[in-house]
Amino acid sequence: MSRTPLPDSASVVVIGGGVIGTSIAFHLAEAGVTDVVLLERGELGCGSTCRAAGGVRAQFSDELNIALGTRSLEAFTRFGERPGQEIDLHQVGYLFLLSTQDDVAAFERDVKLQNELGVTSRMIDVNEARRLSPMIDTEGVLAAAFSPDDGHCTPESVVLGYGNAARRRGAVLRTGTTVLGLERSGDRVTAVVSDQGKIATDTVICAAGAWSAAIGDMAGVELPVQPLRRQVMFTEPMPDLPPVVPFTIDFATSFYFHREGRGLLLGMSDPDQKPGFHLDYAEDWLPRLGEAIETRAPRLLDVGLKPGWAGLYEVTPDHNALLGRAEETVNFLYATGFSGHGFLQAPAVGEVIRDLYLEREPFLDVSPLSTARFAPGAFTRPETHIV
Repeated sequence: MSRTPLPDSASVVVIGGGVIGTSIAFHLAEAGVTDVVLLERGELGCGSTCRAAGGVRAQFSDELNIALGTRSLEAFTRFGERPGQEIDLHQVGYLFLLSTQDDVAAFERDVKLQNELGVTSRMIDVNEARRLSPMIDTEGVLAAAFSPDDGHCTPESVVLGYGNAARRRGAVLRTGTTVLGLERSGDRVTAVVSDQGKIATDTVICAAGAWSAAIGDMAGVELPVQPLRRQVMFTEPMPDLPPVVPFTIDFATSFYFHREGRGLLLGMSDPDQKPGFHLDYAEDWLPRLGEAIETRAPRLLDVGLKPGWAGLYEVTPDHNALLGRAEETVNFLYATGFSGHGFLQAPAVGEVIRDLYLEREPFLDVSPLSTARFAPGAFTRPETHIV
């Protein structure tokens, strides 16, 4: 069956059909931009989004990330009305377990800042942490941080909601379409060249996640993003699983778990993982994961475990996002490099990019997240707490 040809032109071409790209397409179309085209080489959400753990939170250590998380969390709570999709949101809280005095002091500072910005997080003692997450072993835990409004939802449903709503408002979302290059004239992109045809355009927005560096190269813009594999596993069904399980993170090791159906989704970072497009599920992380489980949640050793999936983080040198308009190519915008936080920040990012495109002031000054911070001699923001 023949496919409908791509439009010959568009005001905006969004590259990338994950949660960031579909959020941008929705927010632009909702604002009245009538000829938005989104290009995705696979299916919507098939990249990093569908392999995300689904966490949503506002617990961060700096004002920018707190604001992006808070704004997005508010949008997730209203997702059933706007854009209109059930996303299985569970606001069961995020629980960070802290086992060093330095971490306790850092989280105390963070919670103070979060509270000043309206986040209902708090420091709690070990007994309350055990009550909230009864599967944990608290030996060595000194304190914990808990925010009851945080939680998790289903990434695929969020993409579906944004994608369907964008289409209803006139956007064209084309899957199975690979971007091959960008045509340029002077300091502007003039067309997007794909394996399905060429689209003349006034603006290109890169939301290609771990693949963004290559798109940036096509535009003459350096996007310092590297792909980094992260993996998750699942437990077998657990008959005695509590009905409410907070998204629990052992901060020292990054081991985490949350409820998924009748069992748990669990994972952790691998400090030995080398950057690259490693999408195969590997077992070399299992010994370290096993040690973390034995230390912090030993009951899970008696539960059957089954492999999950491998996905890609899009990591920047300082583990903060890249958001803005390129200086070198003035009609090229970018929203990438979220370093594991793209899903939870997607609603706010869609708003920000919409406003940057429309040349109006966003709800938040995101200029500190521009690529300019990595220019020689520029000030680089400190890393936030990353899990």
